[in-house]
Amino acid sequence: MINLYPMRKFRFPIIAECINPDIFEGKNHKEIEELEIWEGNKQKRLGELFKVEENRKEQQQEKAIIAIYGDVSKVRRIGAYMTRGELTINGDVGMHLGEEMEGGKITVHGNVGGWAGSMMKGGTIEIHGNTSHYLSGPYRGTGRGMRGGKIIVYGNVGNEAGAYMRKGLIKIYGNAGQFAGSRMHKGTIYVHNNCERRVGACMTGGKIVVGGFLESVLPTFTIESIKKKVKIEENEIVKGPLYLFLGDLTENGKGKLYVSKEKNPQLSNFEKLL
Repeated sequence: MINLYPMRKFRFPIIAECINPDIFEGKNHKEIEELEIWEGNKQKRLGELFKVEENRKEQQQEKAIIAIYGDVSKVRRIGAYMTRGELTINGDVGMHLGEEMEGGKITVHGNVGGWAGSMMKGGTIEIHGNTSHYLSGPYRGTGRGMRGGKIIVYGNVGNEAGAYMRKGLIKIYGNAGQFAGSRMHKGTIYVHNNCERRVGACMTGGKIVVGGFLESVLPTFTIESIKKKVKIEENEIVKGPLYLFLGDLTENGKGKLYVSKEKNPQLSNFEKLL
């Protein structure tokens, strides 16, 4: 196991794609310290910004494990493109965490910046805190979002979670901002608590489940039925009753939006359309 400790409070953005189990694997202590990292517009060595500590007692042969201790909210792209291993962050972390990751697991005990899990293809990101906007979403101007894997957030998330989603699972146990699941094609988004407006805007497929209060349902969705339950994944089922809406009709969409009936009495007028 490799432990990393920030040597000071960072003032400028830091690009740290090198903090990645794939890259650390097979390298000794000195080689890890020599890895390239960017602070603002200056190229530096990892060992100049982080204390690198090797814990041989906990070293495992099967998977590379990295643990970060401290505030790295200015550090971006940690775990980007990782395919295996484990990475644990004990503190807040910056943007683009786990971007396009394909495997392995990232666990965060803190808050996370925007674009966490951007365009990820596999693996698991587990966040014991809040996340900012564009969870799993693609870069601006591109249309391929999350394509696999799982993201679990135990706190709140910002706007446009799961935008352009094509596959995979996002579970949010706090609240979600506006435009959750916008333009999603496939996959599942589960919001345990409340969700702001415009859920599923322009979605063509996939499944969104809102277990709490939803401010409003877009007029381009039509009510289909009332369900007793809905499956999130193999070992998790949300019990109803839940309203099932289909849309977005402006895109000839066949997406499914499940909304708790109990938590949303303002939607009872839709029942006369059944």
